[in-house]
Amino acid sequence: MGIFRIILTVLFVLVCAGLTFCVLKQEGKSNGLGAIAGGNSFWEQNKGRSAEGKIVLATKVLAVAFIVLALVLNLSFF
Repeated sequence: MGIFRIILTVLFVLVCAGLTFCVLKQEGKSNGLGAIAGGNSFWEQNKGRSAEGKIVLATKVLAVAFIVLALVLNLSFF
């Protein structure tokens, strides 16, 4: 049981580092003056297929992994 906990802890640290990197890499969500004109540009329509969209997806996946690993590591039967 001890080796399993060590592996999960190392994985948890890697997920934490990846989540931190993804959050810091994202752009701000404020539109500035673009929101006044409607802000419906080509870049906003295709945001899911851009590099920014992939970072947002990676952030969501890592956040779920973070929560699941935190819950599993917190169980008392390890």
